[in-house]
Amino acid sequence: MYSIQITSILFFLSFIFSSSSYAQSQDQALDDGVIRILAIGNSFSEDAIENNLYELANARGKKIVIGNLYIGGAPLDLHVKNALGDSSAYSYRKINESGEKQVLEKIKISTALIDEPWDYISFQQASPLSGKYDTYAKDLPLLYAYVTQHVKYPDTKYILHQTWAYQHDSDHSGFSLYGRDQTAMYHAIASTSEKVYSWGNFSILVPAGTAIQNARTSYIGDHFTRDGYHLNLNYGRFIAACVWYEALFHENVQSNAYVPLSISYVESKIAKEAAHVAIQNPYHVTTLSHYNIWTY
Repeated sequence: MYSIQITSILFFLSFIFSSSSYAQSQDQALDDGVIRILAIGNSFSEDAIENNLYELANARGKKIVIGNLYIGGAPLDLHVKNALGDSSAYSYRKINESGEKQVLEKIKISTALIDEPWDYISFQQASPLSGKYDTYAKDLPLLYAYVTQHVKYPDTKYILHQTWAYQHDSDHSGFSLYGRDQTAMYHAIASTSEKVYSWGNFSILVPAGTAIQNARTSYIGDHFTRDGYHLNLNYGRFIAACVWYEALFHENVQSNAYVPLSISYVESKIAKEAAHVAIQNPYHVTTLSHYNIWTY
């Protein structure tokens, strides 16, 4: 407990000093009505923000630029290694203001950090470790310190992306860390994200894990992944995009008319409600009992 408190205090101090020093030396972020987000992530950030998020924003006339620094399966300690070594290790996926997607290979974190005046930069752990608090305490302060020292604009804010538990029958080797128990994995993820968010360095928590768990209580059941851990390409990914949308824009996603052609109207209703109630209650499951097999 004492070591955790020390970690949190040092992390908070690094936030104060790095932010204040950059405020004195850098231009202010652009106030041009465009929201720019960059994820330092992996395939779970690909699932969450590279599909449907732009369309949800566009449906409400909101301007957004989305960047994803991608390495499949990358944990925080690999991001730290790549940052400190200034390694050209990333696939940099970027969706511009017009919705056009460009992919650049062999890109450094430092390059992406100054590519745009990012309003938000998000952090997440690799999915097998997403419920292991000690892995965040060890590596996230180092990555956070690097980013705050190299980002171009001092007004950038930071996001913690809460990922989701695996499907109950997933064969992912990391599932054994949670006794191959989906409920245990979810509770570990929720508890860990709550502790990390309480450090005070993040402006937004995106509770994608809770949104998926909420949706699993509907008649669809435990069918939101395509391989036991990555989200399926239709309503799975749409749920993650919905929770990101509401977290970013502070607007009830249920009022957003956008629905992908690949999902049904009822599936879209479940996705949007699962996301909305996750924002309201990010660390606990909300049962969607009114979406049951007897009704639909």
